[in-house]
Amino acid sequence: MAMMLAATPVPTNSVFDLAIQGGVMMIPIALCSLIVVAVVAERFTVLRMRRVVPPKIRKGLRSAVEKGGQQGISDLRAITAKRNNPAARLLDAGVAKLGHTTELIEKHMGAAGEKEVYTLRRGLRVLTVVAAVAPLLGLTGTIFGMIRSFQTVAASGDNLGKAELLAAGIYEAMVTTAAGLLVAMPTVVFVHWFAGKIERLARELDGLAVEFVEAFVLEAPAPVVFRSKPAAIADVAASNENGVLAESAVGSVADD
Repeated sequence: MAMMLAATPVPTNSVFDLAIQGGVMMIPIALCSLIVVAVVAERFTVLRMRRVVPPKIRKGLRSAVEKGGQQGISDLRAITAKRNNPAARLLDAGVAKLGHTTELIEKHMGAAGEKEVYTLRRGLRVLTVVAAVAPLLGLTGTIFGMIRSFQTVAASGDNLGKAELLAAGIYEAMVTTAAGLLVAMPTVVFVHWFAGKIERLARELDGLAVEFVEAFVLEAPAPVVFRSKPAAIADVAASNENGVLAESAVGSVADD
């Protein structure tokens, strides 16, 4: 009796064997996994702080701010012209518009910053699409596999062994669902991780822009000029400088 109740060992399949059993829907799932690997590797290379905001650019901006004036602007222009990174392009956009109004410089740098952030976000949409599509591909493969399983059972004329046929078909069909989920779950994690990293990099770029504008663009507030009754006020000021108070001038101011 003990020998009859002993469990039959189930053969262990390799990952490749499972992929083959998954059917044709494993092909697009495999392509999705390759796309994820390629995009993640590329974003890991691009979204580095030292590449987006290099220390030399930060140090050069602070040195230019300390020098100030035309000498600081010339040094900053020389630094940004030699670099090809988001921080250098952002500062170069502001340096190129120096001499114009503050609103125009800020607008120009804002547009340059938005362009750089858009470049940093490149690839995230692809990962988002893969994270949404991969489980659907797996579910579709499972549905097709179950349909084939029930067709096999329905076409079988033998009443014995139908449960085994159905179980084997469902077992193979579930492989695609598992594969789709295995592709989608890490992809979602990478999407959120990259989004947070891009947000931090955008704040760093915004900080450089603010430091540049405060150092080289913003001007001291213009003095208040009284434009009403200028002649009477000028007469009073001239009389006070000479130590003599002109009654006529004061009277005219009071009347006004």
